[in-house]
Amino acid sequence: MQQSRRALALVVLSWFVAPLALTGGAASAESTGTPAEARTVRVGTEGTYPPFTFHDPGTDELTGFDIEVIRAVADEAGWDLEFVEAPFDSIFPALDAGRVDVIANQITINPEREARYLFSTPYTYSRGVIVTAAGNDDVRTLDDIDGLVAAESETSNWAQVARDAGAEIRAVDQFAQAAELLVQGRVDVVVNDNIAVLDYLASTGSDEIEIVGDAGEDVGQQALTFRQDSPELQQEADDALARLADDGTLADISEDYFGADVTVEDAAEVTDVRGSDTRSTAEVVRGAAWPMLKGLLVYTLPLTAASFAIGLVLALVTALARMSSNRLVQLPARVYISAIRGTPLLVQLFIVFYGLGQIGLTIPPVPAAIIALSLNVGGYAAEIIRGSILSVPRGQYEAATTIGMRYPQLMRRIVLPQAARIAVPPLSNTLLSLIKDTSLASVILVPELLRRAINAASPSADFMPLYLFAALYYWIVCFIVAQAQEPLERRLGRYAA
Repeated sequence: MQQSRRALALVVLSWFVAPLALTGGAASAESTGTPAEARTVRVGTEGTYPPFTFHDPGTDELTGFDIEVIRAVADEAGWDLEFVEAPFDSIFPALDAGRVDVIANQITINPEREARYLFSTPYTYSRGVIVTAAGNDDVRTLDDIDGLVAAESETSNWAQVARDAGAEIRAVDQFAQAAELLVQGRVDVVVNDNIAVLDYLASTGSDEIEIVGDAGEDVGQQALTFRQDSPELQQEADDALARLADDGTLADISEDYFGADVTVEDAAEVTDVRGSDTRSTAEVVRGAAWPMLKGLLVYTLPLTAASFAIGLVLALVTALARMSSNRLVQLPARVYISAIRGTPLLVQLFIVFYGLGQIGLTIPPVPAAIIALSLNVGGYAAEIIRGSILSVPRGQYEAATTIGMRYPQLMRRIVLPQAARIAVPPLSNTLLSLIKDTSLASVILVPELLRRAINAASPSADFMPLYLFAALYYWIVCFIVAQAQEPLERRLGRYAA
């Protein structure tokens, strides 16, 4: 038993130490003048935007046109790539906070972005199109979408196009979700890249949505995106793209994915693309089963265990401070509990991961998730523990004091054992909620269970079966945890008065 506890402690410790060590190692290499050939470049991408960036349904490997382009650029520039996947609306904050060094995700160049970021030479040309449910004869131009509801990624270029045309925006993470909302009649239009729309139609075989018009006459230019403090990376990318264009590599990659060369301006007139091989729903679910299980075992469960253990320690300390007669001790505990219970967990995750990163405190994704989740558990569980302690009859305090017990001994031998029995049911609810709340860690670049389900659903559009399968995984874990509650209550029941 003692060896098992030590092993568990080492595993939890490794979640904190390993990423920090890697970060420190990277910083040391940079400070000692490591040559450009050994530079590690972190690439931000969605992984859910076929055909540009997605997971191959058969192998679960990250692939797509943009992925192949950045890999070719890396080969030319001598970069070692590290891919960081995140929802589109989290990619630019990740770049701003130094979490990634470049974005490869069909980022369209526009004046607002040019004022804030550096762009490489464009490597894709496309045009925007308007998409509606099949049979809609009321929309043909951007003028027709004034007052309608459009499904878009909130920070995307197409969201701004729709917004400027007078549409009301409903935020989604990916085009496949937007298309599903169109089919269900929950939104009226979608504005997006013509190549992405054509690929969706070809790969899914859907006849429930259709392209009804162009979103303006301008040709969109897509490029790799860098921070303003990365002119060297931008120049290396430009040089590599020039060589890839000259030797025909870019054209070959484009032909493989689209059957046309989208790296030249004439690509704006592409009207058809090659769809990927379609698979049955059963095949999609079978292919996603192992990646989802891996996300559960490698991320969801360790996040839950570490966060709950640390959170309980925080909760106990906070509860005792909250009960203190010293106002200087009591006030910080009150403020902490109020702040945690008064703000959403998602905001807390963003503050720890993106907010602290912008003031120079860069914490890797997994430790950042553990910190935020632990603080959240501590804030809620503190009141559970405080209530459990207060429920122990006051007479037992007085009796223990009478026989000479000091406060620490009184708490350890008399109060806490009984309070633990009372606290088990509500703390079990907190643990079950924590298991499910780890799904929010996907927004700070943690590839946990739900993120794997989203990756599988994007190219196939099989949302219902894959999300139900993810729910099944969560339910099984929660069921097993819940079964441990009753034996634990019986074991602690011997301490009850």
